[in-house]
Amino acid sequence: MRLIRARATHFGIDPGRVGVVGFSAGGHLAATLATCHGETVYATVDSADATSARPDFAALIYPVISMREHVTHPASRDNLLGPNPSEQLIEARSPARRVGKDTSPCFLVHAVDDGAVPVENSIEMAQALRANGVPLELHLFEVGGHGFGVHLPADMPVSRWPELLLAWMKRRR
Repeated sequence: MRLIRARATHFGIDPGRVGVVGFSAGGHLAATLATCHGETVYATVDSADATSARPDFAALIYPVISMREHVTHPASRDNLLGPNPSEQLIEARSPARRVGKDTSPCFLVHAVDDGAVPVENSIEMAQALRANGVPLELHLFEVGGHGFGVHLPADMPVSRWPELLLAWMKRRR
């Protein structure tokens, strides 16, 4: 995030409008950046490290949010935390538990029939954002499954999520 922001003029983008989009386990990564952007994760190397790591927005598409058993995506939890993680590690790596007033505004999309990542992940994140006064938009769709991305038949309501995201981003200017 810092490198993108530091080189924004080179890329022809506004450094004050840099966000992150993540799908599934990538949604976990995006949510972690949105909630934990202030953590020191490496020693300062250059001037880019002086820029903000906070995304101006985060779009979380069927994200893995919780690492708690019965809510998480088991393979994601195992790959990220290893076998038998401690309760402390589970809490630390569950982005909804890390939401604060400085968390990036979030746009969330999830299908209720997602058989891989339970919809409760997006609901839990939305509740945490709302409780902390962080702007959010949540869209739940009855049908869409997991991994719907952007290539869906136009007659499926979930296919409208990219339009909804763009409209949300425009309202956030």
